[in-house]
Amino acid sequence: MTVEKLRFGVVGVGAIGKKHVDIISSGRVPGAELSAVVIRSEDKRREFAKAYPGVAVFGDDISMFQSGAIDAALLATPHGEHPQEAVAAFGRGLHVLTEKPAAMEVGDALVMNEAAEKSGKIFGIMYNQRTEPVYITLKKLISSGELGAIKRITWIVTDWYRSRAYHLSSPWHSTWRGEGGGVLINQSIHQLDLWQWLFGMPSRVWARAGFGKYHGIEVEDDVMAYFEYESGITGEYITSTGETPGTNRLEIACDMGRVVAEGGKISFLKNSVSEREFEKINREPFARPDCVATDVPIEPKDRVGHEAIIANFTDVCIHGGELIAPGREGVNALMLANGATLSAWTGQWVELEDFPVEEYLKRLREHMVKA
Repeated sequence: MTVEKLRFGVVGVGAIGKKHVDIISSGRVPGAELSAVVIRSEDKRREFAKAYPGVAVFGDDISMFQSGAIDAALLATPHGEHPQEAVAAFGRGLHVLTEKPAAMEVGDALVMNEAAEKSGKIFGIMYNQRTEPVYITLKKLISSGELGAIKRITWIVTDWYRSRAYHLSSPWHSTWRGEGGGVLINQSIHQLDLWQWLFGMPSRVWARAGFGKYHGIEVEDDVMAYFEYESGITGEYITSTGETPGTNRLEIACDMGRVVAEGGKISFLKNSVSEREFEKINREPFARPDCVATDVPIEPKDRVGHEAIIANFTDVCIHGGELIAPGREGVNALMLANGATLSAWTGQWVELEDFPVEEYLKRLREHMVKA
């Protein structure tokens, strides 16, 4: 049945949930309507009801899912709660848009995917950085073949600075029990998603991590990971919440030169001929191909960020089409995060094509108990 409005119910109206409430209730997203929210605190329910008259306020998610008041659930709770909430929503015939990451660990994300497929409903995830013009442009550039074969990827993303005040701002922050990890699963999960979105999934990962290196917390706040691909591509991923001002620089070494995405710009130092082709024909010991520096034009977008994801999700639920960030892909970034963490714990390579779901879950539970 075709509908003109998608009635949203937001589960959790904390810092990020409030942003989603404001986006939907403002009317900035055609077809989206804020119909209900779930707020567990009685005092906060009363405050919300005064501020948003006409929006139903529930004390728990099941009551809202069963109410008939909504068509889609937007999950903005701590990510350890996402799997149970998503499965319950799908089981009651609702579409689901979940905040990132999908879950704490790969096994739960797979359960969410199975529930979504069984329900036949739309499943999206809030990987809003896919809407940024610089990454859209970079994806098109890679897909065009203009770079030739990719050799190496290096991403330094240390501009996720968080002080100890942040880590102490909520009891579930920066804990194994509350978040299932630190910088990998919370902040830089966005770049891990972009990594697999742009370059595909590596075959294995090796990593070293500092646990509480800068902030005295129990989870990782400094990571260096090394990815390998079956094709021979190698990747270096460096992230931290302990550096400021930090860096966000993505460098791609390829047959046709070097591409750098930094500061909202893309520069391409382009070879006159492919390095592999030059290797075949060159006879001079110290020669190299000529190259020219160019700036890749980036086309601005009318919508970016959370608003773009909500608008796209709404449009797909009403009219059909493709999601910018399908929920089923939430397992990929989570696998990179879990894999790097497991490698840091064990000192061993972790194979991603046959991810050790049970081993990771066992070790995660052990850390939850120790903390």
